[in-house]
Amino acid sequence: MSRPLVIAVDGPAAAGKGTLAKALAARLGLPYLDTGLLYRAVARRMVNAGLDPAGDASAQAQALQPEDLARTDLRVPEIDRGASLVAAQPAVRAALLDRQRVFATQTGAVVDGRDIGTVVFPDADVKFFITASPRTRALRRHRQVHGEALLAEAELEAAVAEIVVRDSRDSSRDTAPLVQAVDAVLIETDGLSAEQVLEKACEEVARRKVCS
Repeated sequence: MSRPLVIAVDGPAAAGKGTLAKALAARLGLPYLDTGLLYRAVARRMVNAGLDPAGDASAQAQALQPEDLARTDLRVPEIDRGASLVAAQPAVRAALLDRQRVFATQTGAVVDGRDIGTVVFPDADVKFFITASPRTRALRRHRQVHGEALLAEAELEAAVAEIVVRDSRDSSRDTAPLVQAVDAVLIETDGLSAEQVLEKACEEVARRKVCS
């Protein structure tokens, strides 16, 4: 009996990995897990408890509940920063690692994050690394939060700077840094629609399992 299909989708913030992972999971009839949401939920628990996300967040990670993941205030700038800070803590990552692995190994899954193909599922059947320029990602994040509201050039530059700082923090941390797995397929999403990115991914997945 073959093991369930596991697809890893990694990349920096707002590159389009979540959009791809959700669409790919729907196309293949697989569950989808956004691991970044776990760290956002831990950060939110820290903030709501009046704690600095840079402090020890292991207790909050261990206490994480399903309802924490259903909150509607996890994708705001304060939690963007907090998630990056708690995700850099080895104890937090250890507390959440088994939760991620159990989810995917039972039925298969498309899993997105920053260390899925390198740490969580180094033997994933297919690995993708999704990226885009900081400017493109800043514009996408603004649209996620504010819709089509206009963004002044100064605000855009500030958002780009924040993304560059987060990229540096995520890629230079000692535990599970953001890096492209050596066997991951790189997809740069600048100038591509979500459908075009999905079709590129399906071409790769089709070598092992048909994208219908």
